[in-house]
Amino acid sequence: MKRREFITLLGGAAAAWPLTARAQQRERIRRIGVLMNLATDDAEAQARFGAFLQGFQEFGWSIGRNLRVETRFTADNGKIPRYAEELVALELDVILANSNSAVLPLQQVSRRVPIVFTASTDPVGAGLVESLSRPGSNATGFISAEFGMSAKWLELLKEVAPGVTRAAVLLEPSNIVSLPQFAAVQTVAPSFRVELSRISLSDAEQIERSVAIFAGTPNGGLIVSRTSEAIAHRALIIALAARHRLPAVYPLRLFVNDGGLVCYGPDIVDQYRLAAGYVDRILKGEKPADLPVQAPTKYELVINLKTARALGLEVPATVLALADEVIE
Repeated sequence: MKRREFITLLGGAAAAWPLTARAQQRERIRRIGVLMNLATDDAEAQARFGAFLQGFQEFGWSIGRNLRVETRFTADNGKIPRYAEELVALELDVILANSNSAVLPLQQVSRRVPIVFTASTDPVGAGLVESLSRPGSNATGFISAEFGMSAKWLELLKEVAPGVTRAAVLLEPSNIVSLPQFAAVQTVAPSFRVELSRISLSDAEQIERSVAIFAGTPNGGLIVSRTSEAIAHRALIIALAARHRLPAVYPLRLFVNDGGLVCYGPDIVDQYRLAAGYVDRILKGEKPADLPVQAPTKYELVINLKTARALGLEVPATVLALADEVIE
């Protein structure tokens, strides 16, 4: 969703508020919160939030008539605990949270407020829920992907750049979801005869320095893990891949939309549409503990041919035929 369309969506809802003043007196206004680890002006944040609002309207909810939304968006993970405290203090009916990095701080503040999460990785291992079929806690929602699918990234890297013999996996060691993704890639690396190394996503300077050192030896490529740190540093990572002419595989479409080469991963925007259904069910009386956590039913393969040409790569026709979208 483009910024103008996003503003129009909210503006249209706001314009209707005066016309529904009498309805507000008769209909209870429910209050939901949104905690997202992306900046407010990030196009991806707008697309996700816009998809949720559009999906929510299909269930009869309208901002100003029977709904109020409190939002906290930030690309700075250090601010999330404070925003979690602020949202819980508002005694909201439900909170929509993006990824483990938003859910964990919310649960540390309260185990009572209902939470619907999106883009979660291993919610059982992270302690967000007791099981996928019976969450048994105040949270439920949608997982981003199984760890095993991370092996597909290396396969895809070899398909689009057959000359790669070395691959650096960009991950954040302090993030518990990083190492299982690396392990999945590591399992298949010998079969592709690719030597793996790791680059930490701790801070921008370290990323820039480490990628430059890695690029000093030929036949290298990058694999970017599916973490909040990777999303926060995506502009830098994409720029470094272009500067050092490194083919790179990314975990989500938003990287390729911003100029990355190729991605394979779940459609997170669609998860926000689906999350609207879970929030609606909770507002109507169901409990998160009883709503099963859902896994993705579809993974997206998106290829940026403009980036491929800049890297001197010719993407095989067999890969192009499988792509959900090709960006010219």
